[in-house]
Amino acid sequence: MEALALRLSGLDPYAGGAIRIVAFYDTLMRRRVDLPALARASAGLAECVTGIRLHGTGRAVRVSPLGTEVDVSTPSAPTPSAPTPSAPMPSAPTSSAPMPCASTTAPVTLDEEEIGEVWLERPGPPNALDEILLDRLAIAVAAAVERYGPARTTMADPALVELAVAPTTDPAARARALRLLGFAPGRPVQVVAVRSDVPLDRIGARICPAGLVKAAVLAAPGGPAGRAGPAGPAVPGASAGLAGPAVPGAPAGLAGPARLGGPGAPGGPGAPGGRGRPAVSGGEIGVLLATAVDPARFPDGVRAGVADADSPETSWRQARTALRFTTDDQPVVHYAELGALALLAEVPDAAARANPDVAALARAVAGPEGREALETLDAYCATASLRRAAERLHLHHSSVSRRLDQLGRALGLDLTTPTGLTRARLALTAWRLLADEPEPVHWP
Repeated sequence: MEALALRLSGLDPYAGGAIRIVAFYDTLMRRRVDLPALARASAGLAECVTGIRLHGTGRAVRVSPLGTEVDVSTPSAPTPSAPTPSAPMPSAPTSSAPMPCASTTAPVTLDEEEIGEVWLERPGPPNALDEILLDRLAIAVAAAVERYGPARTTMADPALVELAVAPTTDPAARARALRLLGFAPGRPVQVVAVRSDVPLDRIGARICPAGLVKAAVLAAPGGPAGRAGPAGPAVPGASAGLAGPAVPGAPAGLAGPARLGGPGAPGGPGAPGGRGRPAVSGGEIGVLLATAVDPARFPDGVRAGVADADSPETSWRQARTALRFTTDDQPVVHYAELGALALLAEVPDAAARANPDVAALARAVAGPEGREALETLDAYCATASLRRAAERLHLHHSSVSRRLDQLGRALGLDLTTPTGLTRARLALTAWRLLADEPEPVHWP
């Protein structure tokens, strides 16, 4: 390597320097140095203050070129972004923002999840080799964290998560999968099914900030809504692209442990949700396993079904069912709150489509005034009152009454009677469960 660096230096000083940096960090990793030693070596190599921070623990190491640790609240040099004397830098910077005096930063990723960051605090303009130095430092930090810990990552092996929640998994294999995921034996595990563009690790950090949470993206069974019941398989098959040794006790066809994030896999290069932070795309469901869930902390834009059972296999079915009932107005649904409505999710798609009330509703909303009809029926079913529906739609009650008369004729129902209103509500819910992109539906 040194000979190659010497030859390259004669042709291209940048290439020679880059090779020397790679060799430098390869040597450090072979020696299995810890984080403080990595920071000291990097500060000496870069000849400026170097920092390392881990998001999960909040731990930060900041070292000067002399090898001495520098307090994280002390700026290394005045820079445009450094705090002024009247506004000192906080002593505990948040993990989501880079250091105020950082001239160059780079993320630290482990198992395709961002677990921290590294930075240089160069007083002048960045050096041409700063980026490659930080890139190699980030790789070395990830290796040290994996070796020495702590490395509490959220994203887990999807095959292992699938093994934990599949109802056909035998108890010994399920217990082993949960143990490998970090969950203590005999402790309840809550399951959440989500659909969102928000990366799963961010959702997990929000809903379970103090406890253990693991997440993965699985193929949705039975179509886009992740349908369960007679119309489709009760559990997903193995996710596409998963490979590895067979897992003892796994359902037939389930692949063994595999890393999430390969090319074309959820969370891999080019996947939605950013580098190493898988979001959930069409035909997929995000699954979160957690020791506790705070439903009030789900980020905006997330649709989530929260299970009620303690066993992972039952919770996974309940969570997917609850997810099907989510709407724009009710993005988080608890399975326990569905009650008898959950039975509608067990109706086969073909039977629901053949139902006269559902078929009539589908025809009514497919016309040129379908959106108007749907909004009116939605508001009336939610309020069970003509005047309150008019207030909700910001219309005169006579206009709403005329729309409901037209809807009633189209559906063959008298919407002013309790029976007609109940049938309309059931038809509306069943129709939305069939839809690929559910529309808002409200229940009093």
